[in-house]
Amino acid sequence: MRITGLETFPVPPRWLFLKVSTDEGIAGWGEPVVEGRAHTVAAAVEELSELLVGRDPLAIEDHWQVMTKGGFYRGGPVLSSAVAGIDQALWDIAGKTRGVPVHRLLGGPVRERVRVYQWIGGDEPSAVAEAAAEQVEAGFTAVKMNGSGRMRHIDTPAELDAVVDRVAAVREVLGDERDVAVDFHGRCSTAMSRRVLPRLEPFSPMFVEEPVLPENTAKVRDVVTSTSVPIALGERLFSRWDFRDVLRSGIAVAQPDLSHAGGISEVRRIAAMAEAHDVTLAPHCPLGPLALAASLQVAFATPNFLIQEQSRGIHYNVGSDLLDYLVDPSPFRFDGGEVAAPPGPGLGVEIDEAKVREAAERGHRWRSPVWRHPDGAFAEW
Repeated sequence: MRITGLETFPVPPRWLFLKVSTDEGIAGWGEPVVEGRAHTVAAAVEELSELLVGRDPLAIEDHWQVMTKGGFYRGGPVLSSAVAGIDQALWDIAGKTRGVPVHRLLGGPVRERVRVYQWIGGDEPSAVAEAAAEQVEAGFTAVKMNGSGRMRHIDTPAELDAVVDRVAAVREVLGDERDVAVDFHGRCSTAMSRRVLPRLEPFSPMFVEEPVLPENTAKVRDVVTSTSVPIALGERLFSRWDFRDVLRSGIAVAQPDLSHAGGISEVRRIAAMAEAHDVTLAPHCPLGPLALAASLQVAFATPNFLIQEQSRGIHYNVGSDLLDYLVDPSPFRFDGGEVAAPPGPGLGVEIDEAKVREAAERGHRWRSPVWRHPDGAFAEW
């Protein structure tokens, strides 16, 4: 079997799908994308295709090594995301070739069901208590919310109180049998993190995510030691080398993204490194069905897995949602806030290629919002 071509599809709301074709008619699908830079990643996939066409798709590890190390300049979100989507597609081909789900090629399942959480509140959280109540009614046992909107380097007591009040309101709705995770999106400085996090301890968040920017990971230990709240981060780290020092800092949860951090192959290695540091895995995934399918395959084969993010109904999914490009949405049936292992081969989902091609004709130009403080200065989104 030989690879005959790689084709990318920018589909709404903000995703990029990839089809890898072979001369035996078996095709693999992946999701290589940087949110807001889909066309840039598509160009990187096209460049990497020169290394793949005519080669055996089942030589996954060799392809990963060559794609990531075969150029003098390495790493970064664009290249790592291009590699990630290709890697997903190659694993999809491997599973389809052997007639088994990918997780069986990774050593087999270590659990029967995977817990997932639901996003609430949007980028600038509002009406979070009502949104949490809706998700409890829908059967979810965990939700995640943004802790704040714009946050100044050292903000006011009023803004601090607003963060605490929102988390308190959600905890009251959830009770003690369900979980809330709080995402700060890197909007806090180290100083504000150390001020905010102790105030959240009475509400026992499952974790607080990315309280500081990835550029400030040298400060993560200062944040960790300031609170008993479990700290999670990793959506903007792209390799095991990026995670190396962070895992030593005392974080509780590693959050690599299967569409950014080198795909299934690399996230499996990151998970193993995390286990050696008593850190659990909660893959980042506010993306499409292929990214989620790849994440679930890793989740079912990873002993130190915690919980899975998924994007159904997320505020980014305007016009298209998680299930819209699937022939059969049943692999993503969330019962009681959990999902069973997809039984199908490869990634376990079947893409509606005709619908993907039609959507790609429309495409998208999604961009990250640019926020500013009241004085006009740039603000972290």
